[in-house]
Amino acid sequence: MDNDQLRLIQGLTRGDKQVFGEIFHLYYAPLCTYCMRFVNSQEEAEEIVQTLFLKLWSKHDQLFVNTSLQAYLYRAVRNYALNYLKQLKTHKEFEQYIGFQTKDRATNPDNTLEENDMQRIMKIAVLSLPEKRREVFELSRFEGLKNHEIAQKLNISVKTVENQMTKAFEHLREVLRDYLPLLAMVSTVFT
Repeated sequence: MDNDQLRLIQGLTRGDKQVFGEIFHLYYAPLCTYCMRFVNSQEEAEEIVQTLFLKLWSKHDQLFVNTSLQAYLYRAVRNYALNYLKQLKTHKEFEQYIGFQTKDRATNPDNTLEENDMQRIMKIAVLSLPEKRREVFELSRFEGLKNHEIAQKLNISVKTVENQMTKAFEHLREVLRDYLPLLAMVSTVFT
């Protein structure tokens, strides 16, 4: 490890804001470009890299880098991106399975009744979530906010939002387990 890398690591672990800014300006754009290899979305790549830098700063005193800072940051972005993709896949599969995403369709009395039953079941399931988790879920699914927007609105970290969403989906999957055949049948009408 060269002297400049050592200086950056030591400055960061001391909590030197100027050094943190230097690291941010040096690595932010290249890390976003690298992250795009995994997520294929500039916005998501930026959100992942911003989350990394937030965590890097909040845990700077616990930082342990045994390689170069650059290698550490790239490995961290890769791990964050892979975790993001895993959560995204789980969320999408769940949405498709229970029919959250519906398409416009012609309404007839039978479909309306099935839709009303499904909506009632879903509403009860969502209301059974713990208050904060329900709030995060509703902001995401019903108001269409992105994770970083929810984090900002609720004054929590993006990671907390991600964790709450994952737990919400796990809870809903469990609560709706007995209704999944009905929901799956009704959701085929919507697709």
